[in-house]
Amino acid sequence: MGTYILTTDRLKLREMTKNDVQNLMEIFSDPVAMKYYPSTKDEKETMSWIEWTINNYKNYGVGLWIVEHKETGQFLGQCGIVPQEVDGKIEMEIGYLFVRREWGKGYATEAAAACKKYGFEKLNLKKIISLPDVNNTPSAKVAERIGMKVEKTIHKWGKEVLVYSITA
Repeated sequence: MGTYILTTDRLKLREMTKNDVQNLMEIFSDPVAMKYYPSTKDEKETMSWIEWTINNYKNYGVGLWIVEHKETGQFLGQCGIVPQEVDGKIEMEIGYLFVRREWGKGYATEAAAACKKYGFEKLNLKKIISLPDVNNTPSAKVAERIGMKVEKTIHKWGKEVLVYSITA
């Protein structure tokens, strides 16, 4: 098991490990959950995602964390702070991706709010962003619920992406 990073009323966030492939496949193999990503991912691509995340932990001290239900330990999704390039500089993004069976319960907002607090209080970040697809209204709503405002639209990952941001 990965190290627990933070907890909220209902959630525990921990570091991702190579044992999370099956958990993540529940999201990555779902075309609906992956609608705003280039495509679904197979096991090999999921392993690459985990390696990318573990490298982010090493290089930046942050990355996507596994979100579990605090009481049951059930896998709910991933949420964390991820370095992203925006207009030539590295910004810290709150990213979130949850299994479809858990949508609509407020878990993404709860996890994202905890990551925002962690970013400002523990990491002393000056600014945090979120990068939802321009058409991904539910994802944009999470950014808005944690106090972020739209700054601009950029072209990234071959599509139009909103840049939401909040400063400390």
